[in-house]
Amino acid sequence: MGEHMELDQVSEDRIADILVVLSEVSCSNFTTRLPELEEGDAFSTLYAAINEMTATLADAHERTERFQNELAEKIRTIEEQRVAIRELSTPVIEVWDGVLCLPIVGVMDTTRGAEMTEVLLRTVTEKNAKCAIIDVTGIEVMDTGTADHFLRAARAVRLLGTDCVLTGISPGIAQTIVHMGAELAGLTTYRSLRDALKEYNRTRSALWATSPGLPHGPPVNGRPAPSDRSTSR
Repeated sequence: MGEHMELDQVSEDRIADILVVLSEVSCSNFTTRLPELEEGDAFSTLYAAINEMTATLADAHERTERFQNELAEKIRTIEEQRVAIRELSTPVIEVWDGVLCLPIVGVMDTTRGAEMTEVLLRTVTEKNAKCAIIDVTGIEVMDTGTADHFLRAARAVRLLGTDCVLTGISPGIAQTIVHMGAELAGLTTYRSLRDALKEYNRTRSALWATSPGLPHGPPVNGRPAPSDRSTSR
């Protein structure tokens, strides 16, 4: 009977060892292994099978972690590229001192329209711009929704105290707008960016001529003249 009790104690110890390893595996710890037993031991085959299973799970877990890390890195790269593409798709250029230009190329949608307005408003505020020009020379198609984007952007810019004009409407887009009945009465338009800049230059020059007390003279090559109006004779 003593030998039988001794065998039962050994079996209990073996089972306890197995439960410890399985508990570690359930917690994603695959480093614990069962000791190798002699071939005659009743638990030797079971120990070996559990060790093999643990090693297999460890390899699978390592591959999964590596895959997740690679996937996370790719997601970060995609997000960075998306941000870069978004910035490139809505480049706000300071063409003159106080004059911003937002050239639009491609197809407009709701998401891009919202991003365009956000970038334009932020830049207008940062640059303290006096005029913002939205150039649509590169727009392929303009529908009612697209026209509405430009109207909303123009209204938002004007709320900041900055003039906003639209340039580059092609004959085809003009016909489309008229055919759709889109209302652009609240938005000043010019045939080209050059025309808008010429008009801005002319208006500034005329304003300076009628108001000599302004701190800056008329624009020279797109930049305000020095505040000192005295000239050497």
